[in-house]
Amino acid sequence: MIKFIFTTIWAFIVGVLGALVFVVFLLPYLLTDSSFENFQFVKDFKEGKIVVNQKESIYIQENFAIEEAIKRVDTSVVTIQSSAFGLRSGLIVTSDGLVVTLANAIPLNGNFKVFLEGESVAFTVVKVDSKNNLALLKIDKNNLQTVGFANIDKVRLGQKVFLLASMSTAQDNWIANEGIIRKMNENSIQTSITESKVVVGGPLFNASGELVGLNFIDAEGKISAIPINKIQSLLGL
Repeated sequence: MIKFIFTTIWAFIVGVLGALVFVVFLLPYLLTDSSFENFQFVKDFKEGKIVVNQKESIYIQENFAIEEAIKRVDTSVVTIQSSAFGLRSGLIVTSDGLVVTLANAIPLNGNFKVFLEGESVAFTVVKVDSKNNLALLKIDKNNLQTVGFANIDKVRLGQKVFLLASMSTAQDNWIANEGIIRKMNENSIQTSITESKVVVGGPLFNASGELVGLNFIDAEGKISAIPINKIQSLLGL
């Protein structure tokens, strides 16, 4: 009897550990490796037909969504370089080259450079909104990749967000970070993310890759963002 009990307990422990290894390590690999994308199991899981555990499923699918979103938005992020501030970031918002960033991410004298995919591009300063700390640039490029805008009314506390910036003026030297929205008011969206100043002026996205706001470092040292509705007002939307 005792042997049966111990055998049952051992089988249960092995089963739990096996399931944990599958969900935490093997399943995310299967979902993100293109070699397995045609497997029926992988297709069914991505389409929501298979749920291992509701909580774990949401976590895995959110992370997968962010990975996919990064691939879509990285060509819309620009790097701004100046001797005054070092590296800062910005975001392309129209296919004909309008770029938004923070007003305090660029020198007032216009002595800075804008880099897109490792290339220095010509630009003009279109507008500076000092009140809302926003600036609008126009780079000399067309047919550019843009991103969608989040609905400010659907931005909520606890929502998963991520940021993306380049660590240098070279191509494909990205830094990404993720967190949640922990505070909100009409002027700012505070996240749980801590990051370097290179992300200042750059985009904050939701898990779907929609623009939520433009990043700055707040008094608590956290990444906060000027909300999307302020950016839309700057653009006349």
